[in-house]
Amino acid sequence: MPSFNTLDVQLKDGVATIALNRPDKRNAMNAELWGELKTAMEWLDETPEARVGILKANGVMFTAGIDLSMLFSLQAETSNDCVGRSREKLRRIILNLQASFNAIEQCRKPVIAAIHGGCIGGGVDLVTACDMRYCSADAYFTVKEIDLGLTADVGTLQRLPRIVGEGMARELAYTGRNVTGAEAQDMRLVNRCFDSREALDAGVEAIAATIAAKSPLCIRGSKEIISYTRDHSTADSLNYVATWNAAMLFSADLEEAAQAFMQKRPAVFKD
Repeated sequence: MPSFNTLDVQLKDGVATIALNRPDKRNAMNAELWGELKTAMEWLDETPEARVGILKANGVMFTAGIDLSMLFSLQAETSNDCVGRSREKLRRIILNLQASFNAIEQCRKPVIAAIHGGCIGGGVDLVTACDMRYCSADAYFTVKEIDLGLTADVGTLQRLPRIVGEGMARELAYTGRNVTGAEAQDMRLVNRCFDSREALDAGVEAIAATIAAKSPLCIRGSKEIISYTRDHSTADSLNYVATWNAAMLFSADLEEAAQAFMQKRPAVFKD
């Protein structure tokens, strides 16, 4: 496992827990955290023993969003006598930041977000890239960029409309208002709002354990097909899944599932 300064990463029983770990800064996302998050997702993708990931946070809130000191340093960082070259460099920085969250979608393993307290600005970009989201009753969500004179540019405006619908996504992006955990459940931003942080942790761990016990090959296939379907027509996706199963259907996992069913025992799959 790589070493991390801004993340707390653990692996147990097939479940990788990746916690934002800058509690003294309300888990504000500095440059190091952006880079380490991408590394952690690549590690999750490449580690057979890790079957599912939980993305959570240490401290009083999930995240306050992008570290403002990092944001305010961009102008100096991209300074150049040539305006065109300066803008090109800024574009590259934005694309690199996007890549950190894209790595969540590109990871073959499911990633479950467990959100408590504030999930602000870049935090919404982050969790909308996850497969599923759950929160505690004290959670709140804010597309904060509008109040900073910014257009959100690392995923919220692309992913949020697909989750909550275009009209609600526009409302949140235009107003920057807070969305409570209960409202987040009502609008399907989260699958469930738990009464407490303790209940959130227990509930998400139980869901992750259930996923980790399933066929790893089929879980990876399901994520691949659902993501493909989102961006393609039904006909294209049906064609794709036919090709996928033509290659992956007859696997050791299929044999083990069949034997376990006949022997009335839980199936045990290879990583």
